[in-house]
Amino acid sequence: MEVIPLHPFSQGELESRTDRFVDRLLTGGALRATTLPMEGRSIHERLIRGGFPEACQRADDSRRSAWFGSYISTILQRDVRDLAHIEGLAALPNLLTLLAARSAGLLNMADLARSANLPHSTLTRYLTILKTLFLVSELPAWSANIGKRLVKAPKVHLCDTGLTCHLLGCDAKRLGAEPSVLGPVLESFVFAELVKQLTWASAPAALYFVRTSTGVEVDFVIEDRQGRLVGIEVKASATVSADDFRNLESFAEAVGERFHRGVVLYAGERVWPRDERLWAVPVQALWTLGDENARA
Repeated sequence: MEVIPLHPFSQGELESRTDRFVDRLLTGGALRATTLPMEGRSIHERLIRGGFPEACQRADDSRRSAWFGSYISTILQRDVRDLAHIEGLAALPNLLTLLAARSAGLLNMADLARSANLPHSTLTRYLTILKTLFLVSELPAWSANIGKRLVKAPKVHLCDTGLTCHLLGCDAKRLGAEPSVLGPVLESFVFAELVKQLTWASAPAALYFVRTSTGVEVDFVIEDRQGRLVGIEVKASATVSADDFRNLESFAEAVGERFHRGVVLYAGERVWPRDERLWAVPVQALWTLGDENARA
């Protein structure tokens, strides 16, 4: 028997495309310099819309917000009680909002328990419920030592950026005006797209992040069964500089031959190389990078 999670739609599914970005990075040939324009909606509009089919069908912000409000109420009032057989979960909406504000950040249980005014044991139980309902996901830390992966604090992401923006009271205009809000939301957007694509990738692979005691941070690391590693950094800016590759370069040096490729996803349009294995790639490549760009 196989259990397949039903995630919100990917960007490719919303546009009737086959998104193969993960396959391109793991098994495709060399990238080539090109231009990938953002077609249709802007990245800010895509973040606000998310991937839930019902929300995507509502072009008006107020109607979309009303749907998200109803969705959260339904999940928390019906599904949580059916799943957990408990009443009195009034703290869950507030907890979900607190998690939205921490999306793409390290999961600090002590800090979250204080902010939510919940005992640690209750918080642990509620997080398990939210993860079971696919509202919240944890991204584990990568380590060459598998045992250490189990003890490092994970990052937390909400399942859908439309839901995240609704909980934060955020519209496309605010995303464009506040980089401190845009950055984490964009990172969670990339997380959600990668998670979806990994469910249909041609070869099994796992998703992690890297954060070392020496200050090296890589937003995402994909590891396949052969131990090959692909690093992905996310930048909300429209340009990329040499400094933006620094963490990927440090990670590549640390893991040696296991490093297969690294990309900086950013809010521009040009695909260009830093060197043979490191590339700047527009975020829309997640759903538009075609076969012709996967060949030398």
